[in-house]
Amino acid sequence: MTAETLHAILLRRIRFSDTSLIVSWFSQERGKLKTVAKGALRTNSSFAGKLDLFFQCELTVGWSQRSELHSLRETVLIKPFAGIRRNYPNTLAAGYFSELVEETTEPEHPEAAIYELLVRAFLYLEEKPATARAVHFFEHELAKNLGLESRTPAQAADHLLHSLQRSRATRAKLLIVLNQ
Repeated sequence: MTAETLHAILLRRIRFSDTSLIVSWFSQERGKLKTVAKGALRTNSSFAGKLDLFFQCELTVGWSQRSELHSLRETVLIKPFAGIRRNYPNTLAAGYFSELVEETTEPEHPEAAIYELLVRAFLYLEEKPATARAVHFFEHELAKNLGLESRTPAQAADHLLHSLQRSRATRAKLLIVLNQ
């Protein structure tokens, strides 16, 4: 099993066992990937405090030859984007952006422009309140990077959400919150 160091943003974490997690990442170098963080839920784990949603990390991954689930060996927190968690609309927007990236990209297919878009979006949400305009901008830029050129942000959202029922519900909830 060869190892590689990547820069990535944590998109999702799921309990795998009593002590381990499956962690979904979007990396600059390899695109979307899943890792297993063995022992991450133990109190004395080296992963303690380093595996939370929206965290930007430098990680060392041991590549599996047999599956798409790789081994997370080490994580160094680069930026926690703590400002996102200060208000509900920003957290909801960041979750929606993460969900869109996870649902619309292929595993282990590098998309550096999408990684940079996600970092820029999180930097924005860390400092400023989420707005419907920011959501439309992200959708439009993501669609453009995926090769789904559209004339308007609404068309971009339609392209992205065409078959993503869960993302549609998240988007609807987000826009309701933002328009209150």
